[in-house]
Amino acid sequence: MTTLVFLESHDGELTKGGLGVLGKAASLGDDVAGVVLGSGVRDAAAAAGAFGAATVYVVDDEALAAPLPQPRVDALEAVVRESGADTVLFAASVLAADVAAGLAARLEAGLNWDLADLRRDGDELVGVRPALGDTVLVEVGWTSAPRLALVRAGTFDPVESGGSADVKDVSATFQEFSTQARLVEHLTEKASGPSIEDADVIVAGGRGLGSPEGFSYCEELAEALGGAVAATRAVVDAGWYPYAAQVGQTGKTVSPKLYIALGISGAIQHKVGMQGSGTIVAVNKDPNAPIFDFADLGVVGDLTQIAPKLTELLRARR
Repeated sequence: MTTLVFLESHDGELTKGGLGVLGKAASLGDDVAGVVLGSGVRDAAAAAGAFGAATVYVVDDEALAAPLPQPRVDALEAVVRESGADTVLFAASVLAADVAAGLAARLEAGLNWDLADLRRDGDELVGVRPALGDTVLVEVGWTSAPRLALVRAGTFDPVESGGSADVKDVSATFQEFSTQARLVEHLTEKASGPSIEDADVIVAGGRGLGSPEGFSYCEELAEALGGAVAATRAVVDAGWYPYAAQVGQTGKTVSPKLYIALGISGAIQHKVGMQGSGTIVAVNKDPNAPIFDFADLGVVGDLTQIAPKLTELLRARR
């Protein structure tokens, strides 16, 4: 079995999601290779060896400089054909989803998405994905090869194996229609501290904060802990906080070492996005809030009194 893992790169570094999927694929015992597509990405590609890749295929071309999906479909098709891979895995992102869909159409291949786990059953690859609002898990498979799969963001953390990879350059031919789109502007949101996908500590806020100004409690506590701020769908829909910070079924999936929930009731839609956290701490004035059913530590009380005191103690200790 030969498995390719699409390794997305930004600013010269491979993203955490792709490296996590790479490690999971390597743990299944297959012949695993990474794929890095872009311009000036060869140095970044070599880092994949430390996360389980025996080989890394690189298509380094100016046509791939912009984060556009269609040229990457052409490039990835060339790598699939050269490697003879029967499985291609992606860590979910906006770009990866577009590339996976385009490659599935190009190769007339089956694509499973939103997977929460992967395992082997003999010679067969089995995917596990949530269904019915994430209340159950179902097993999914493929009827033909190559098998394509999108893994839910934040599902697997990168695990360093200390190995090295053989980097192989691949040439790709780009179809005329693939190069017609142009990226006219690329804006990057200014942010301090880690992103919620990369943070070891997340402080999340919900309706219980009372107003947009209530997020100052989250921001100050996150700053004291060196973490990031997240939010529920209800508050981002209300315009209290940016959508980029949303955690949950329709947002991002995170798995920090510590997740502090301030004023979050704990609806199933939010739970599925953060239930993989190492330790979950909940502060809510409602003792019957559902979040207390799965929190490791629950504090029943007024978060406007508790959060500032906790922040003050952390700053004093630091």
